[in-house]
Amino acid sequence: MNTLEAKLRERVKELTCLYEVTSIIVNSDYDQLEESLQAITNCLKRGWQFVEDTEAEISVSGYEVQTAGFGPGRVCLTTNVKVFNKQEGYINVGYPSEKYTLEDFLEEEQTLLDNVGLAVGNLLERKQIRDNELATRKQMEWTDRLHILGEITAGIAHELNTPLANILGFAELLQDSIKDPDSIRDLDKIMENAIFSREIVKKLMFFACEMPQEMDAVELIPAVENVLKLLKPQLRAKNIEFVTQFEDKVFRLTADDVQLTQVLFNLIMNAIYYSPENGIITIAISEEGTNIKISVADEGEGIKPENTDKVFEPFFTTKPTGEGSGLGLSVVHGIINSHKGTISHAPNKPKGTVFTIYFPKL
Repeated sequence: MNTLEAKLRERVKELTCLYEVTSIIVNSDYDQLEESLQAITNCLKRGWQFVEDTEAEISVSGYEVQTAGFGPGRVCLTTNVKVFNKQEGYINVGYPSEKYTLEDFLEEEQTLLDNVGLAVGNLLERKQIRDNELATRKQMEWTDRLHILGEITAGIAHELNTPLANILGFAELLQDSIKDPDSIRDLDKIMENAIFSREIVKKLMFFACEMPQEMDAVELIPAVENVLKLLKPQLRAKNIEFVTQFEDKVFRLTADDVQLTQVLFNLIMNAIYYSPENGIITIAISEEGTNIKISVADEGEGIKPENTDKVFEPFFTTKPTGEGSGLGLSVVHGIINSHKGTISHAPNKPKGTVFTIYFPKL
C-alpha cells in the first residue's frame, strides 16, 4: 500500500463498512438480533485489506456468530464490546496465521473495529432498555390485574361467610334431632362440603390479604424443616430426594409463622406433585443484600409458555378436576405481598421450574 490511490481505496472500503454496519444497527429487529450480528460479520469481512482471506466473529451477550471460514489458526485484531460500561464480549477479525502476522493489519483497521464494537454495544444497550421497559409494563399490568382480582375475591369471601356459617350451624342442629341413618349420612355430606367451601373462602381471604396477621421474628430454617417433616409421606410415596442448600447461619425475618408455613407448604407440595418418580427437589436459602432469598426447584415438566402469566391467578390450575382448587399459588402470592416480599418463577435446568422468593431481612 504505497500509492495514494491504494490508501484512498482502503479508506473508502473502511468507511463503506462502517456505514453498512451503522445501517444494519439502525434497522435491526431486537427480536432477531442474531441475524443482525451475522450481517455485521459479513460487512467486516469486506472492510479489510485482504478481503479474500478475511474472516470475522462476534461473541457477545450469549450470541455467537462468525463468517463461514472462521476457525483456529488465525491472527486477529480484537476489540471488546461493552454494554453499560461492562464487558459483554468481543469481536475478532483475522487472517490465516500461516500467511499473515499482526504487522499486516492497518492501524485504521483497528480504529474501524473499535468503532464497530462501540456501535454493537450501543445496539445491545438499546435492546436491554427496550426489554426492561416491556418487562416493567408487563409487571404493572399483571399487578393491576391481581389487585382487581384481590378486591373481587375479598368481596366474594365476605358475602359467602355468612350463608356458609348458617348452613353448618343448621346442619349441626339437625344432626342432633335426626335419627335416620340415611338422613345422617346426607347431613354429613352437607357439612363436609360446607367445610370444604369454608376453606376455599379462607384461601380467598388469604389471597386478598384479609386475614389478620401476627407478625413476629421467625427463624426460617426450622420452619422449612418442620414443613419437610409434615411432607415426608408424600416424598416417600414418589421416592423423591430432597436437597437443601443452606448457608451456615441463622436466617430471621418478620413474618406470621402460620402464613409462612403455608407458603412453604404450598410451594413444596406443588413441587412434589409435579415431580417425576425418583426426582429431586432442591430448596436453597441465602442472603442477597437486604433480602433473604428462598428458592424451590423441581424436575417436572415445567410451566408452559402460554401459562406463565396465569400461575398466580386465583382458580387457575393445570391439575385434573378435583385435585386442586387453583388457589394455592394465588394464596402464596397474597401472603408474600403482605410480607413486603416478591415471588417469581423461571425454568429449571435442564427441566422443571424454580420458584424464587425474596423476603426483607429482620
